[in-house]
Amino acid sequence: MICAFSFHLITRDPDKRLKRFSSTACYFCGWLVTILNAEVKVTNPPTESEKYLLVSNHMGFLDILLLASTRSMVFVTSNEMRETPFLGLLCEMGGCIFVERRSRTKILDEMKGIVEVLKKGFRVVLYPEATSTNGEKVWPFKRTLMMAAAHAEVPIQPVVINYRKINGDDFNLKWRDHVCWYGDTPFAVAMWKTLTLRSVKAEIEFLEQIHSKPEDDRGLVADKAHALIAAKFIPVKGAKEAASASIEFETDPT
Repeated sequence: MICAFSFHLITRDPDKRLKRFSSTACYFCGWLVTILNAEVKVTNPPTESEKYLLVSNHMGFLDILLLASTRSMVFVTSNEMRETPFLGLLCEMGGCIFVERRSRTKILDEMKGIVEVLKKGFRVVLYPEATSTNGEKVWPFKRTLMMAAAHAEVPIQPVVINYRKINGDDFNLKWRDHVCWYGDTPFAVAMWKTLTLRSVKAEIEFLEQIHSKPEDDRGLVADKAHALIAAKFIPVKGAKEAASASIEFETDPT
């Protein structure tokens, strides 16, 4: 926060400031991952020079730290997070950009903002589930914001994040709430549980890229990305099999 605030004061160009914010976040997330004794295996990473819209499953703030430690990226989060005391400032200083997910009427304008950031050469991370989950499955994807890749003429890069071992055990119900932040769990409680872990082994796998066009059906594009990630996702052990409800009844597909 101190380093980022220093950059905020001395860097007037907003693009250079965003680049410094994201680079600083990558550096310090690497330290945090080490402090948490987390081991991250990265599979099939693109070259450092490649730019893309990265879409991934999302279970909690720990997977953000793991992903951010691998390379400099700009994360998309909600205005609700921006309005949260401390976390909002932390996200801004970490190089996040904010979108208003609560308004359908503004969604296209929000997508344009992501397009602009992509066109400026940033790698952007979008969590299309639009929430963090309990590790039982990959939730259906919201669709519109994913089309930012097509309008920016960059590929969609699907990524799956899996927890392999937690304190030496498989990813199971005993340890789930130490890495997943979901429901009404307060941030401080979730953070404390994560800090009490002795070790974590996780895998970040980069999957087949999707090249889309603005005229493509957004539902088909989102479904393809979801299918790639869901096929490689390893759910928490011990959870009851999720009911097979259709996408339109599980979440707003916007």
